[in-house]
Formats: sequence, structure tokens, C-alpha cells
Amino acid sequence: MPDRAFFARDSVELAPLLLGAVLAYESDEGRVAVRLSEVEAYRGVGEDPGSHAHRGMTARTTVMFGAPAHLYAYFTYGMHTCLNVVAGVEEQASAVLLRGGTVVEGLELARRRRGAASDRDLARGPARLAVALGVPLAATGADLLAPPFEIEVRDRPQAYEAGPRTGVSGAGGGAAYPWRFWLPGDPGVSPYRRHAKSHD
Repeated sequence: MPDRAFFARDSVELAPLLLGAVLAYESDEGRVAVRLSEVEAYRGVGEDPGSHAHRGMTARTTVMFGAPAHLYAYFTYGMHTCLNVVAGVEEQASAVLLRGGTVVEGLELARRRRGAASDRDLARGPARLAVALGVPLAATGADLLAPPFEIEVRDRPQAYEAGPRTGVSGAGGGAAYPWRFWLPGDPGVSPYRRHAKSHD
């Protein structure tokens, strides 16, 4: 398991390092783990119009201004929970949105949670990932380095690709913010694939 210092870096630097990492959550129902294949980086005040923290701290975004390696969970479209890993240093908000992955442990439990979804789609998308893991909105602020969470990162970064973030319009979207990172060819990556550049 990585230490907190691993997460104490700019979100744009941290995001691709999380590709291939395995995030696990143990609920009363059991344990599910997802290997991450798609993430997006968000910065803070004044730096990133697409970030929840762009205009400063609010009751919802307080955790983004806290210590790294904590969970920032938020509710969107009145129905979905999305999960983020807090990055950087305290008082300088940034986070990495977990956009997609593949269930590698607790497959039967994830299937029950996701109903009729195919195995490929169990955690393919940020809302689906949260449902498959069973992480509730109330877990926001939790330490990802302590139970009921566990996170394992790879010893070395994998080859990845980068492009514009998904679903971010206006000043925070487009080619100016190519902060979506994914593992090429991975089944856990969502359909949007506007490639900007590749990294080895």
C-alpha cells in the first residue's frame, strides 16, 4: 500500500499514476475491488474552471482542501455518486475523479449491485464504479489508506493516453484541459476516446 506522500502531488501528475491501481472497499455485504483504467484530474481555486473547487471552499468541497489520499464523493444529476481521490497538499484543492475500471474481486457482489449490466460495464463509468464498489455518498472524507478502503498502486506507471475531460463544457473543457487519462484498449474505459497524445 502506498503512503500518503505518494498522493501529495499535483492531480495532473497523480492521475496517470493511478492507472492500473486497485481500489477495494469492504461493506457489510462484502468486499469488491476495481482495477482503475480511466481517471480525470481536477485542480483548485482559480486554476481550473471545471473543478468544484474553482470558486473556493464550500461545505461540499471542504475535503478537497484537506489531506491527500482521502475520498471526495459527490452526488450528480440527482441520482449518481462519483468518487475522487484527493491529491496535492492541504489548503490547495485538487482531486482525481475515478472514471472507470474493471472488477477484479467480489465479482458476484458487483453483479448483484449492477443488475443486468454486462461484466465489462460493471464499473465502466464513474457512477457505475461507485455502485459496483458499494461506496456511499456518506463516505466522503474517508481515509483511503485505512479500512474499509484499501488501495494498491503499481510499482511503475503503465503506458497511457490522454485527452479532453468528459462532460466538462465551457472554459473547463476541451483541448485546453487534456486531463483525462486512460489505459488504451482496456475494457474498463468508457466509450469517449478523443485522443490527444500518448505516453510510454
